[in-house]
Amino acid sequence: MLEAKNVTAAYGKHVVLDRVSVRFAPARLTALVGPNGCGKSTLLKSIMGFLPQSSGEIAIGGEDRSRLGRRALARRIAYLPQESHCPDYMTLGELVELAGYSRFTLAGGPSETDRKLFHSALETVGLADQAGRRMSTLSGGQRQRAWIAMVLAQDAEVILMDEPVNHLDVKYQYSILKLVRGLTRSFRKTVIVVLHDLNLAASFSDDVVMLKQGRVVASGPVRTTINSAHVEEVFDLSADIFERNGRLVFLPHQSLESLDQDARRA
Repeated sequence: MLEAKNVTAAYGKHVVLDRVSVRFAPARLTALVGPNGCGKSTLLKSIMGFLPQSSGEIAIGGEDRSRLGRRALARRIAYLPQESHCPDYMTLGELVELAGYSRFTLAGGPSETDRKLFHSALETVGLADQAGRRMSTLSGGQRQRAWIAMVLAQDAEVILMDEPVNHLDVKYQYSILKLVRGLTRSFRKTVIVVLHDLNLAASFSDDVVMLKQGRVVASGPVRTTINSAHVEEVFDLSADIFERNGRLVFLPHQSLESLDQDARRA
C-alpha cells in the first residue's frame, strides 16, 4: 500500500498540493487526472521526495518514505518522468542495465540474476532482439517501450509514470497502456500514471484520482469516479458518460459550432 496523508507541497510560496490524502491499492493501475497545474506531476514528485512536502506524510507499506535512503527507495519505487533522455551513443541494453544500480555492490556490476531480469524486461516490452541498437535509432514507440523496460527491470513494487503516452500516436498510446496495465496483472505491480485523456483513463485504469487546484475531488474505482458531475466539477465541462462495449466513454457536450463561437469571442 502506498499512501499520501494530508500532503501539502509548494514551489516557493505557490501551494500546488493542499492537504492531499489518497491511498493507492496494490496490484492495480491508478490514473491521476485533472486540468494542467492541478498537482498531478507534483504528487508523483512528492512521492519520490524530489519536492519535499511542507506537511503530511508519504507511507510505503506503512513505512515513512522520508526514512528510506535513495537506494532503498529505488528498490521500492520506480519513476518514469514526462521527458526522459539518454546519450545518443547508449544502446538499449545499456539503458536497461542502469535499472539495477540500487542492487549493485561497490565491488561489482550486474549479477546473473540481474541480467536475467534485464532480458525478461526487454522480452516483456517486445524488444529482446533489439538490445544492441542505439537508442537514437529507435522509433518513438520503441523508445517509450525501452524506458518502460528500464522501469520494469528496476523490479520495484510501485511504478510511477508521468504522461507515458504523451506525443505518441493513437496506436502507440493503446499499445503502451495495454503493456502498462499488463504489469499489474502479470507482475502484480502497483502502477500510478498521469493521463490527460479521460477515455484512456476509463479504458485502462482500475482506479482514478481526480485532482483540481491541488485537492482530491474524487478517488476510487473508474465507474464510481468518472461521472458527469465529477467531470464538470474538475474540468468545468459538461459531458455525457456512457458505456459502450463494456467500457465508459467520455463525450463533451460542446459542438464544433459552439467551440468556434468561443474562439471568436476570445
